[in-house]
Amino acid sequence: MNAKLTAQIKDARRTGVAVPISALQTKESLGCGEFLDLIPFADFCLNSGLSLIQILPVNDTGTESSPYSALSAFALHPIYIRVSKIKEFSLLSSNLSKAILNEIEEKKREFTKEKRFNYKKLRLFKLSLLKRIWEEISAGFISSESTKKWLDDNPWLQTYASFMVLKEKNREASFKTWDEYADLTKAEIAELWDVVLSKEDLYFHVWIQKNASEQLQEASKYCKAKNILLKGDIPILMNEDSADIWAYPEFFQEDLRAGSPPDGENPFGQNWGFPIYNWEELKKQDYSWWKERLIEAAKYYQMYRIDHILGFFRIWAVPKGESKAILGWTIPNASMSTEELLKCGLSKETIRWLSKPHVATREIEEVNNGDYLGTHGILATCMDRIGSEELWLFKESIKTDADIWSLDIPHKIKEKLAEKWLDRALIEIKKDAYLPLWTYENTSSWKTLNDEQISMLRELFTKKEQKQNMLWEKQARELLGALSGVGNMIACAEDLGVNLQSMPRVLESLSINALRVVRWNRLWEKEDKPFVPFTDYPALSVSTSSVHDSSTLRGWWDKEPDSKDFGRSFFENGKQSLDYIHELFSPLVCQKVLSIMATTKSNYFINPIQDFLYLDALYYAEKSEDERINIPGTVSEFNWTYKLPVLIEDLAKNKDLIQKIKEIVSIHKKSSEV
Repeated sequence: MNAKLTAQIKDARRTGVAVPISALQTKESLGCGEFLDLIPFADFCLNSGLSLIQILPVNDTGTESSPYSALSAFALHPIYIRVSKIKEFSLLSSNLSKAILNEIEEKKREFTKEKRFNYKKLRLFKLSLLKRIWEEISAGFISSESTKKWLDDNPWLQTYASFMVLKEKNREASFKTWDEYADLTKAEIAELWDVVLSKEDLYFHVWIQKNASEQLQEASKYCKAKNILLKGDIPILMNEDSADIWAYPEFFQEDLRAGSPPDGENPFGQNWGFPIYNWEELKKQDYSWWKERLIEAAKYYQMYRIDHILGFFRIWAVPKGESKAILGWTIPNASMSTEELLKCGLSKETIRWLSKPHVATREIEEVNNGDYLGTHGILATCMDRIGSEELWLFKESIKTDADIWSLDIPHKIKEKLAEKWLDRALIEIKKDAYLPLWTYENTSSWKTLNDEQISMLRELFTKKEQKQNMLWEKQARELLGALSGVGNMIACAEDLGVNLQSMPRVLESLSINALRVVRWNRLWEKEDKPFVPFTDYPALSVSTSSVHDSSTLRGWWDKEPDSKDFGRSFFENGKQSLDYIHELFSPLVCQKVLSIMATTKSNYFINPIQDFLYLDALYYAEKSEDERINIPGTVSEFNWTYKLPVLIEDLAKNKDLIQKIKEIVSIHKKSSEV
């Protein structure tokens, strides 16, 4: 890590605000926030004492509204371009420019009425405007020397533009469904740019990206000039339908999908649907693709958030085709061989019993109206009977539960078979390599083992876990070490829900800030689960009241019981003003809660814009749920379409709100001196 960045980290002490760019509202913005809206917002932050703005990812996501579902690791989203500020706008004929400006004003009036923005409608409208402008100025742009230099400086553009043109020709369908050009060599992709595809179609996307980059850079430079750090967000994973996976399939393991193991809220785990990385292939190229991502981000940001940093230690891998993540495993891992299992007192038959789901005839007969013969006939289509026993094993052709759901058998039987498919204590990840199911103790086969077998297996599992922990730490040090300092940005980790002993020391050794969400930062192992004292927060961390995937501060206070634990713990040390605990959320409660949180020892105290706006009742929505950004596990037009209830111009006039924010900033600044 270079000396400049080290000094930045050492001298850091900032209070900031987290806001999606799309949420910003000004008199100039069209439908949702735009890159240039960061300029007046930076002025508001400066007047409020805030010195850091954190945003969500701004990559092009195509038809998907989720900012974590990018079509490219490099390309910016056209939706954030201010059409009227495109440099070539002045070159348009007066009739066209007037017509476009009139349409923009008309759409502004329409979009202003919406409480959340309509992503699909807005994206299509902006693209249509950009296309009309492009048709008039394309010739000059294509032949320009500055365009040639832009392409030379951004080599990823040729791949991205080719991909986007082909997606348009295929009506936005996934590249995996294309009739042609779905599986190309690097030379063949280059030929698309050089020979096959229309230059006018290709350069349209080059032009869009040039304008998007220039506008974001303009906003970034303005923030920097005001001593306001801009913090970006870099998703660790890529959409399986992306230009990067299309062009660099060797960097990804397409047969596996990333997710998370079972927990209290997700008993079957989560399958996110994103391919996992092939780190060995990336290593062969010195992780150049990842380094280029960071270098690109550094054009705009002084800080960045690493999404799901746990994935650099170990990823939860789920076989492609499995709808549930419970049959996943960690990579890297320390698997068990047949020989090791035999030494635990198991026979080969017992290993099969533990690793392959066994289905009894009666279990299926019960959901098949007691039809014994009919059940045999159905099971014979997808299972093999074990000798003359009333036990069955799935045929080798059944690889995942997707194969079960595709069977032409009654739905209720498919449901039962899919349930039994999960019932195994061991997972055979490859020939002669086994791992325990995350919830192995709940399986029917595990419950049939004797005490001695259970004891010996648990001892083996423990040894393997210890080895795995070492593997995870080794991988994280290599991967994060290779990326550390690239781009000269301050790194911040999203390490929520992680309980790896190695993670804190790895992050600290690489000067990567951890994340502390106050409401979840508790000593969970203790009986009363007390909150971690703010004096115990590490300086190398980001503290926050809420995140984009959680309820807002108001929603937490009014709807979630653990907020009362916070009140009892911190309101005057529980000795005074206990009435606050029983009050509905209000500006006074908000100020008290944020003021307490501001005493954190974390160098960075960054709260969502909603939680700051709660300092004034004027900005309260009727329901706190309407102020959320995202509800995890759901797909809807609600998610990712939040917008501020007030224009930035009007927000800047709210002297009372500005003063309240200043007071919170002052508390955080002083807490470092205590």
